Amino acid sequence: MPEAAPLDTLRIGIVSVSDRASSGIYEDQGLPALQDWLTRALQNPVVFEPRLIPDEQDTISAALMALVDAGCSLVLTTGGTGPALRDVTPEATLAVAHKEMPGFGEQMRQIGLRFVPTALLSRQVAVVRDQCLIINLPGQPKAIAETLEGLKDAEGHTLVPGIFAAVPYCIDLIGGPYLETHAAVCKAFRPKSALRASSSPTGA
Repeated sequence: MPEAAPLDTLRIGIVSVSDRASSGIYEDQGLPALQDWLTRALQNPVVFEPRLIPDEQDTISAALMALVDAGCSLVLTTGGTGPALRDVTPEATLAVAHKEMPGFGEQMRQIGLRFVPTALLSRQVAVVRDQCLIINLPGQPKAIAETLEGLKDAEGHTLVPGIFAAVPYCIDLIGGPYLETHAAVCKAFRPKSALRASSSPTGA
């Protein structure tokens, strides 16, 4: 059999938005949580671009634009998405958007509602800027993993799909690299016509 084509290298921006963590009052947990989950979920080699910044709308927008300009195909943010006065991550994200992707926010709130009724207070958004998908995630490491991965029962069957299952195909559609996932963590969904011949049908 011919050897499979090498997997595309993916550049991912991970952004933790927190006044207190960025000023050193406590240790940031968002960036390690994002990097850990993505490392487990993706088969592709990944170059991470981490940023730890305060809850300042202009600073957040500038960081997102810089990450897109640096060649990131995916940017994930954590923190700053509630209704508090300092929570401005969604506004900063929408300010740099070329297209909005409302389905991601709708599904994130559906996942959150399986755990707490206050998930209704979450204002996460997802947008496309150039050839990059930008997604706001919750602030807690456990919630980050649940949102990306979805919910499974004791036998491993999916109860609520995580949002990351739709990310690889979205990145295909905006002209980014081809992402392969580990199905045990998160099985990416693509129409049959969008699958690469070298792709594993199970994503194993």
